[in-house]
Order: sequence, then structure tokens, then C-alpha cells
Amino acid sequence: MYSTFLTDIENIIKRFLSPLDISGNMDDIVIDTLDLKKVYKTKSVEYVALRGVTLKVKRGEFLVIAGPSGSGKTTLLDMLGLLDSPTSGKIIIDGKDVTKFDEDKRAIFRRKNIGFVFQAYNLITYLSVLENVELALAAAGVPVTKRKEKAEEVLSMIPGMLELKNKKPNELSGGQQQRVAIARALANDPKILLADEPTANLDSKTGEAIVELMNKLSKEKGVTIIMATHDPDMMKYADRIVYIRDGMIEKEVIQNE
Repeated sequence: MYSTFLTDIENIIKRFLSPLDISGNMDDIVIDTLDLKKVYKTKSVEYVALRGVTLKVKRGEFLVIAGPSGSGKTTLLDMLGLLDSPTSGKIIIDGKDVTKFDEDKRAIFRRKNIGFVFQAYNLITYLSVLENVELALAAAGVPVTKRKEKAEEVLSMIPGMLELKNKKPNELSGGQQQRVAIARALANDPKILLADEPTANLDSKTGEAIVELMNKLSKEKGVTIIMATHDPDMMKYADRIVYIRDGMIEKEVIQNE
């Protein structure tokens, strides 16, 4: 009878101490932030960029972070991509508390798990398309003998890019350059792709094609996509939109279940 009583007490404790699972299965959560805050300080000014962001992101989800300029979108992406550290709060990625990592460990984790696509394409102008992708593979530690094959494999995932592999960036359109940037971001087979205003420098038709490509990567390859944008036309492909204002989550909209 006493042992039964202890078992009951253990079950109660486990129930109350286990983390809240809003999705029904914690294995599906790839990113989990808790009360994330970021304060930038100078001698005379203190600027609060994030004011307690708590967010869960499912594996393979296409999530849009929406909001006006200065709302905290880019700051949040920088935190999730381990490009910057929060002032307080936690970031759990794939079950690991990355806020405890030192800079070397953060860099290794970033190379293995996260890809980045920025508003500026950031391609090396004197390298070919293929060489730009190979450069990312070199940074990830892929042996020289395997880089070309892997780079061509990644380019072949993106329609129309393999035949452009020997072109230089200045011979490509803006949309084509952004596709190269996406290929480079995918070179290390990341679990997470972070895109900060990736269509801002593109016309609406080309921008939509880029977002369609990211949606395809999410649905067919299981890559978790988190895209920051303030363009409503680019939000329709997202599974969920998180609206952020003044460094806080204002509301969430689930679009595709």
C-alpha cells in the first residue's frame, strides 16, 4: 500500500514538472524559446529589442515572423541563428540549450544545423555559382574531393540552377542570385533555414517564386523555415504567422494545418 502511494506521488510530480506540450508531441518541436529578452546598451542609451518572446517552432514548419521595421524581427532571427546572444531567457534547439554554448560551440552548431538567407545575396563576385556553394561546403568541413559533387547535388534541387553553375554572380538576375544564396544555405543540409527579408530586393513575381521554393523545401525536404518579412503577399505560403511589435509577440495566425 505504501509503495502504491509513492508511485502515485511520483506520477503527480512527473505530470506537474513535465514541460508543456502545445503541439501534442515535444519530439516535433525543433525550436523552443522561453522569455527571450534583448537589451542593447550604450553609455547614454538603452534600447530594448525583445521583451520576453516565448515561441515554439515545429520541425518542418514554414513560419513567418511579420511586423514593421524596428519591431524586433531581425533581432529574433539573430538569436535563433546564434549570431547574437539574448540578454536573458533560453533558446532550446533540437533539445539543446544553446544559450549555454561558448562561441566555438555556437559556431560548430550553427555550421551543422542552420542555414541563412539574407536580403543581400552576399555572393563572392569573382567565384562561379558552383564555387560559391563549394565555399559553404569548405566552411562546413566537407573534403575537397566531395565538394563539387555535393554542390551540384544541391544546385540540382533548385530548378534552373545547375545549368548556371559556371556563371558569375554579375551574370545572373536578382532572383537567380537569391536562388544561389538559398543553395549555399542548404549546402550543409541544415535542419533550420532562417531568411531575413529574402524578397525585399526582388520584384513581386520573382519574390513569390523564391518563397514558393522555400515552401517546397519545407514540405518535401522537412526543412524548418523561419522567414522575417513585412510583405503580406509573401505570407500566404506560411503554415503560421507570428506578428511581432515592439519586441513582443502581438498575435499568431495559423494558416495551413
